[in-house]
Amino acid sequence: MKNSLIIALDFSNKEEVFQFLNRFDDESLFLKVGMELFYQEGPRIIQELKEREYQIFLDLKLHDIPNTVYGGMKGLAKLGCDLVNVHAAGGKEMMRAALEGLEAGTAPGRVRPACIAVTQLTSTSEQQMRSEQLIEATLEQSVIHYSLIAQEAGLDGVVCSSHEVGLIREQLGNEFVTVTPGIRLGTDLVQDQKRVATPEQARIAGVSAIVVGRGITKAEDPYRSYQEYKQAWEGVRV
Repeated sequence: MKNSLIIALDFSNKEEVFQFLNRFDDESLFLKVGMELFYQEGPRIIQELKEREYQIFLDLKLHDIPNTVYGGMKGLAKLGCDLVNVHAAGGKEMMRAALEGLEAGTAPGRVRPACIAVTQLTSTSEQQMRSEQLIEATLEQSVIHYSLIAQEAGLDGVVCSSHEVGLIREQLGNEFVTVTPGIRLGTDLVQDQKRVATPEQARIAGVSAIVVGRGITKAEDPYRSYQEYKQAWEGVRV
């Protein structure tokens, strides 16, 4: 997962997905399936994508009582995804239950999916966090705290913005995975994201993997846009 560019499949059905993916026949892709697509198409969409040998990040952000999350993850583990996630706000007991569910659901001889925790969404501002979540710490402090308890729970990493990665690296080490959405080229619209970064800024910050959605999926030429993001992320000069 290190140094990965993950494409968020911002589509409502599998017909749109495969029409998009047909442009990338020569690419080995890491894809994110979120709520909209998974709730419309169900587990079958994961199976069809895995048949094409894509890596899959199933982004459902589980957040419930530990027993329910255990059962949910036990079922999701059977799909063969590479990466899944929970909300860190569910607490250490819930995150530990998520890992136990993944271990229980992973077939013998297979590696369990990596599991990361959402800290604060990149669409959340500090003012919103304080007024709506009643968290008095700074947004950065909140993200670091959630990252610490995720590591204590045994998770593989977190979802965060690039702005917090430096401190996460200092306090939790380089092996702790950081996955960052809200990535935009300098010419892209920010849209509903608040804490955004360019691929270059994410790379310099030490981000493990970036997630790009509309900047690629809604581009006039998605393949060309993907290559632009990839070159910027990998530091390739053209």
